[in-house]
Amino acid sequence: MKKIIYSLFVFVAITNFASCKSDATSKKENSVNENNTEKKAKKTAFSLQDADSQINWTAYKTTEKKPVTGVFQKVDITKNGTGNTVKEAINNAEFSIPVSSIFTKETSRDFKIKKFFFAVMDNTKLLSGKLILENDSIGYADITMNTVTKKLPFTYTINQKTFNLKGTLKISDWNAQKALASLNEACKDLHKGDDGVSKTWDDVAINITSTFK
Repeated sequence: MKKIIYSLFVFVAITNFASCKSDATSKKENSVNENNTEKKAKKTAFSLQDADSQINWTAYKTTEKKPVTGVFQKVDITKNGTGNTVKEAINNAEFSIPVSSIFTKETSRDFKIKKFFFAVMDNTKLLSGKLILENDSIGYADITMNTVTKKLPFTYTINQKTFNLKGTLKISDWNAQKALASLNEACKDLHKGDDGVSKTWDDVAINITSTFK
């Protein structure tokens, strides 16, 4: 009789142990599945930091308004910039652009823009801003330059995974006339047209394209 009772006790203990182990394994598997689901969700989110972004600008010289094109080769997303859609990733994204990353395919021109334009401004090693999308076609960027923060209105389109922004920046809106005059003086002869007048225009066209992965 004692042997039978002992055998029953051992059987119950083994059954409970197996049940506990099964529950622990199940909880562990559920935890792993949840982590994998979270990782997959993060991978499918749109990230502006990981997108291929091209920041193109066009300035103008001479009375005839001849274009001078260039790019900023680096942009850092400092806040937000992710979402389940392209629009969510763009809206409220904050960024900074080092002016040292300017590139126009001419080394001497790059040097002059950095030294005689941006360096003349106050605290402008970086251009910083925040993107706001007002509806499905227009928005604005709060741009800080020369210690001045102003709105840069723009139009935009979203085509599948590609975001494109177009706007026109007026340098005088950021109280940077002194910097513009400095650049024009440094490039005086190069900015002369057929009429002999040296001119550097106040407006700069901005065209930004971000293609998400």
